[in-house]
Amino acid sequence: MRLNKKVFVTGADGFIGSHLVEKLAALGDEVVAFVYYNSFNHWGWLEALPQDLFKKITIVPGDIRDAHHVQKAMSGCQVVFHLAALIGIPYSYHAPESYVQTNVMGTLNILQAAQSLGLERVMVTSTSEVYGTAYHVPITESHPRQGQSPYSATKIAADALADSFFRSFNLPVTIVRPFNTYGPRQSARAVIPTIISQLLSGEQTVQLGSLSPTRDLVFVQDTVQGFLKIAHSQKTLGEEINIATGQEISIQDLALLLISLLNPKAKLQSTADRARPEKSEVERLLGSADKLYQLTGFKPNTPLLQGLQTTIEWFKKNTHFQYKNHLYNV
Repeated sequence: MRLNKKVFVTGADGFIGSHLVEKLAALGDEVVAFVYYNSFNHWGWLEALPQDLFKKITIVPGDIRDAHHVQKAMSGCQVVFHLAALIGIPYSYHAPESYVQTNVMGTLNILQAAQSLGLERVMVTSTSEVYGTAYHVPITESHPRQGQSPYSATKIAADALADSFFRSFNLPVTIVRPFNTYGPRQSARAVIPTIISQLLSGEQTVQLGSLSPTRDLVFVQDTVQGFLKIAHSQKTLGEEINIATGQEISIQDLALLLISLLNPKAKLQSTADRARPEKSEVERLLGSADKLYQLTGFKPNTPLLQGLQTTIEWFKKNTHFQYKNHLYNV
């Protein structure tokens, strides 16, 4: 399923981005991996990739907010997967301007560079958080948008910009909307690494925020496969497409399942300091993958238990990454 194109990936140093870069390079595609500049010259999760893949990967440090550098780095590529974003919902309560600059202006920089350079495909990464608490399930792409956090509001704005460039300038854009992706390399701000890291550290009480919300959990390899299937199809141009399983699980049941797998004696505790503001909490996310299947023939197919076991095994082997289980990672 090789694209046979030179591919530009923003957010390549992140969770989903690193898996996407790894898959593209393994397939033989030439990848320009745009990573967030830092003085340590650290490439994020790309550091975990097998060394033999780097012959197909060019690392470009930069900042998605710098329009000139983005266009220069993207020059010569035919396809862009835009994943760079600030994603932590709790942190968006503290620093909303950062989210506007990165998620909205950063996306605008990608769109304008792609238009100027004449790229063949532009894949903009959205999030199921744009839907807010479900009015109806399963959530289709026509579901109303609700900005229940500054993070989700900026992603709604970024999606609208991407759609406007397709409609106004015929830019070959597709908006890809993964539901709650999980798996190896996920940051500690997400619920599954939070639970696993607490349990592996020997904690006897797992502390979480609200336990009642439900989520549609997609294993990261399925999310990556969805991205590639969408990129291969001309039918997906100008579309917004969910990547979802069509199944949901509450945070409480998810935590209890992980407890049963790792330490059945552990207890579960909901604490107010980890909870979102009441009106900001998204209570239910259950996505429809019908459009994805109709346009690409693909549906995520990794069973939740299998995906969780794979994730647990990765965490057991990678404790040196020092997940700070004793802290609430905003």
